[in-house]
Amino acid sequence: MSPRIHGGTDALGAARWDFSSNANACGPCPLVLEQVHAADATHYPDPGYWHLREHLARLHEVDPGRILIAGSASEFIQRFTAWRFREGARRVWMPEHCYGDYAHAAQAWGLPRVSQPSAADMAWLCDPGSPLGQNESPAMASSLLDLPWMAVVLDAAYAPLRLVGEPALSAGDRHRCWQMWSPNKALGMTGIRGAYVIAPLQADDTALRSLEALAPSWPVGAHAQAMLQAWTLDEVQDWVTDSRERLVQWKDRLVQLLEQRGWRVLPSVTPYLCARPPQPLDVGGLREASIKLRDATSFGLSGWWRLSAQPPDALAALEAALDRMPAREVLS
Repeated sequence: MSPRIHGGTDALGAARWDFSSNANACGPCPLVLEQVHAADATHYPDPGYWHLREHLARLHEVDPGRILIAGSASEFIQRFTAWRFREGARRVWMPEHCYGDYAHAAQAWGLPRVSQPSAADMAWLCDPGSPLGQNESPAMASSLLDLPWMAVVLDAAYAPLRLVGEPALSAGDRHRCWQMWSPNKALGMTGIRGAYVIAPLQADDTALRSLEALAPSWPVGAHAQAMLQAWTLDEVQDWVTDSRERLVQWKDRLVQLLEQRGWRVLPSVTPYLCARPPQPLDVGGLREASIKLRDATSFGLSGWWRLSAQPPDALAALEAALDRMPAREVLS
């Protein structure tokens, strides 16, 4: 099995200036943090999460029966892949550059990754995606959804952090997918694991029961339940909306900082982006300065780095660290 590589905390701990995570740098959301601290950890949650499902269904204007609770997006990726394998799926399609857990789950079940959508039995979409922070291809999404045997998961982890533009998939197409939501990123609280899924309109009861049966009992604890419950509040949704205004400003400053130093910066619709420095980075020197970037090699982007928009003090630290770096061989 290939190793799983992530941004954020590593063996050295959490970097003070962490550009490697896609979490909302305006977080944590104060109201959600308050609700999490007030959570009753002395009792089991309701194993059916009925109250939580009702609130999530109201937020998305869907039937509560379409809501599945997941331990995290990564947990559901593993669970969904296992279910599809049991149902006879033998090949998987995913975007060229995407979250590594899609491929890791496929590898765990011996499912080869194919480049032609029509050759696959299941597919992953992420809109907007990571690491590039760009929209999915509407044409590719339509071609996948038009295959009658295809099961498509739409990872909506970064949908609340879209800074510009509209979703690549129409509302109708989104309801033809298994929509996977992990709001801890938008809330700046990635240390709390918890997610939920909206089943497609055409999903039958057998599929829903099968996916429920593959889940552990109490997939989320009291604190994750509190986070997901708070996510449905109007005040929290307003906080996320307001945070995007600051993220736009911080991202603009990040792009300016990098381009002034000769980095090639790819466009994105999110607070994070991929950029290529004009020369190899002194990664050890950056880490010693408590600065962490996300090496994009594992995404198939050797020489590129993923960076997220951060507050002015973090940008100042990055600027100082880059300017201290000795000149090296320029990358072609």
